Amino acid sequence: MAAFSLEQSLQLHLKAFLLKLGVDHLKVRGVRRLLELIHEITGHGGVEEVMGRFSVELGALEDAYITSRYIAREYRLEDVERFKKVVDEVVRVVEEATGRRGEEEG
Repeated sequence: MAAFSLEQSLQLHLKAFLLKLGVDHLKVRGVRRLLELIHEITGHGGVEEVMGRFSVELGALEDAYITSRYIAREYRLEDVERFKKVVDEVVRVVEEATGRRGEEEG
């Protein structure tokens, strides 16, 4: 359940960032595709870098979303902790890319 919740949290964060960038009516659900859209709009290199660096973990988070609906799947604590670190890092980079950090600080 924790892995599923992390995926949902990241997905909603990314959709919020896309709304801020002027994109609405999103039917996309995959976090990797949402990140691709953010990168296409912002051109921010950090977004592309985290997509590459965390591609396996992001794919596993997407799997957690899908399997939680159909298959009983357990994740080890270490996996969930890693997912949490990835989610935190991705959100931080996307905040940079979308200018959110600068608004909060200024």
